[in-house]
Amino acid sequence: MQQFAITESAAAQISKILAQENEGTYLRVAVQGGGCSGFSYVFSIDGKKADDDLTFERDGVTVLVDEMSIQYMEGSEIDWVDDMIGASFQIKNPNATANCGCGTSFDI
Repeated sequence: MQQFAITESAAAQISKILAQENEGTYLRVAVQGGGCSGFSYVFSIDGKKADDDLTFERDGVTVLVDEMSIQYMEGSEIDWVDDMIGASFQIKNPNATANCGCGTSFDI
């Protein structure tokens, strides 16, 4: 079974975001080629769940990850970080061998 964790703070922030969207929407996390380290994370709001989507839930929110992307994020955790440089979702990816300074791209 594929593993992707959602922290309590990420679930709370996702809930706030989705409360402003139409009912039945999800946060989608995907990986695409590009970024300063080779791959980058893409976050979007999606109203449709595809047949190959994996769903991960915590505290009433659902995060979608497609089968291709989970290969690069197996065992990862999405967190909401609010610090001096700003607030953002961050992926803690145990598979990444390098990360960029902004935390949005990685290499395997």
